[in-house]
Amino acid sequence: MENFLLLGICFFLGIVLRVCGVVDTKGAAALNAVIINMSLPALALLYAHSLPLGPELVLPAAMAWIVFGVGYLFFAFAGKLMGLDKQTLVCLALTGGLGNTSFVGLPMIEAFFGPEYLGVGMLCDTAGSFMVLAIPGIILAANISGQKIERAALAKKILLFPPLIAIVLGFALQPIPYPDWFSSTLSRLGATLSPLALLSVGVTLQLSAIRGNLRELTLGLTYKMVIAPAIIAILYIWVLGQTDIIARVTVFESTMGPMVTGGIIAMTYGARPSLATSMLGIGIPLSFLTIPVWYNIIMAM
Repeated sequence: MENFLLLGICFFLGIVLRVCGVVDTKGAAALNAVIINMSLPALALLYAHSLPLGPELVLPAAMAWIVFGVGYLFFAFAGKLMGLDKQTLVCLALTGGLGNTSFVGLPMIEAFFGPEYLGVGMLCDTAGSFMVLAIPGIILAANISGQKIERAALAKKILLFPPLIAIVLGFALQPIPYPDWFSSTLSRLGATLSPLALLSVGVTLQLSAIRGNLRELTLGLTYKMVIAPAIIAILYIWVLGQTDIIARVTVFESTMGPMVTGGIIAMTYGARPSLATSMLGIGIPLSFLTIPVWYNIIMAM
């Protein structure tokens, strides 16, 4: 409960700081840089070191790919019926098809399951959400903007992503015990993730662009908040029979709201920026209400 309260306070504090003009979008970019280059790598290095290696880790990595792939097909089909253009389709795929498995997902895992399962969340995010965004996501966005994708630049961006380097290093160092002082240092650095992430989300959100996007907004959020989690829950728990805690944490990650970075990419490449802003502005606060509901459903399955 204390962790959940901390998340709420940091989120609303971020909104207040933005509304009062204390922090602007550049401030949010600075927070994100700290999270990506310090908080996330510290957690990855810490928890990947103790996360068992086995076939059960395929499910966390695959979750985001399934949600994105099914989502793209869903939005493409709905787009034909609703007459949506390519920019709208890509925007919905980048926001409704990708979840906020790091900035919101990791703090929520810590609040509902405990910090020992953050390694599962890191896999969902690094091998899942980030890889989806970095490869098919960027390709889709670049195609509608007319930009060309340089394979070398794309590979470099993926391989040099600090959390990815840290999680690989954490797995590689599993045979070597961490000294207590090193684990403590990583834990303290990683503890900055939750407050900084929710501050960043609060500073980034803009609610002014919702008008005129209600139809597409409803479509995107219905998939992200209802359909996608239901698909993953049914597939993982009922069809595949995976009822262990790793599978449940993975399903829990699928319930997160739209991905902030996916929305930023949509805005950057001109894929309906106002819709992307609306998806973030409504989807993330809404997820704070739906996540506890999904948690109880997942634990009861």
